[in-house]
Amino acid sequence: MSLNPEATLPRLERAAFIALATFVAALQVSIALANILLTVTGVLWVALLIKKQERVTAPQWFWLLPAYAALTLMSAVMSLAPVTSIIDSKQLLLFLIVPGVYRLARGQRAITIATVIISVGAASAIIGIAQYGIFEYDNLGRRPQGSLTHYMTYSGLLMLVSGMAAARLLFHGRDRTWPALVMPALLAALALTFTRSAMVGTCVGIGLLLAIKDLRLLLLAPIVAGLFTAVAPEQITARLYSTFDPQNETVRDRIAMMRTGVRLVRDYPLMGVGPDMVEAVYADYRDPAAVQESNPHLHNVPIQIAAERGIPALLAWVALIVAVTRGLVHQLRTGAYRSLPAGGLAAVGGMLAAGMFEYNFGDSEFLMLWLVLVTLPFAAEAEPITSDQPTTEPA
Repeated sequence: MSLNPEATLPRLERAAFIALATFVAALQVSIALANILLTVTGVLWVALLIKKQERVTAPQWFWLLPAYAALTLMSAVMSLAPVTSIIDSKQLLLFLIVPGVYRLARGQRAITIATVIISVGAASAIIGIAQYGIFEYDNLGRRPQGSLTHYMTYSGLLMLVSGMAAARLLFHGRDRTWPALVMPALLAALALTFTRSAMVGTCVGIGLLLAIKDLRLLLLAPIVAGLFTAVAPEQITARLYSTFDPQNETVRDRIAMMRTGVRLVRDYPLMGVGPDMVEAVYADYRDPAAVQESNPHLHNVPIQIAAERGIPALLAWVALIVAVTRGLVHQLRTGAYRSLPAGGLAAVGGMLAAGMFEYNFGDSEFLMLWLVLVTLPFAAEAEPITSDQPTTEPA
């Protein structure tokens, strides 16, 4: 007896959504596990498209990503080492997360995905706090990293989750208790990583949300800063203050890397030196004031993109950020699920602020979670695929 294809569709829908939920959960636990679950989610998504004879759909801004990808591949072909650059460009496949999330997380399911992200982030934060307090991950040589492999990735993800939790707290119509409970843990774990770029990004992201909610809430900033200074360990506050110290070695090196990037862009304005090639040419363009002899990237998203992939790719990326931001602002004004576009705006603001000091857009784990967060608001408001209607989030 043959299986009725129509009867398998609800099962396939559920399986694809569960795969998506486990994928976003795994992002904060293990990149290897996340990659496996992303593959499973992709296979189930494609199976749904085939069975239901659907076209690939996505937010309007998504189509700027293929433009950026095409310019990246052109840069890779023209690279100083094409094979190396083409292999590095495999990260472009992650852009397919956008149509996948857009299809699988419609309506109330988008809220569920956001809840999963916040909940796993809370657990990850507790791990980081334990690492600092119990296992002596309490200095620049040994920082909390959760279950991930690098403190920079860990702090970047905490920044994104903090923004979503703050958005849920400020803009969600109900169930605010959970984000209120987890916010202190998220912010504490982030501070304990000593990662200044993520701290700055978090302040910008949450500050943006406060300004959108009520400009007067920004008056709380000095109070929060005072409390932080009073209760934070001395080495944490000293690390944050060093952000504004022009004599700090890391700050000097960041400025020198920016100058190096400008020199690279002058010599390779159209196609850049190629993806993953900055380190190979860094010594030839190294600024005299640089501290490190070599660097794998330039610790600045716009300059890194321009130096690696050329000015046209940078313009495509800027157009993407503008389009995403405009779409999120529209969703915040007109959508039923206001906490989602608010979280997306926090993710954009945080990424841009932190991205002035770190190439976070090139970190696969960070990029995957960022793409999920900025896609969820559009998925929530998209026309439902099945007969299930989305549940409106109270204002």
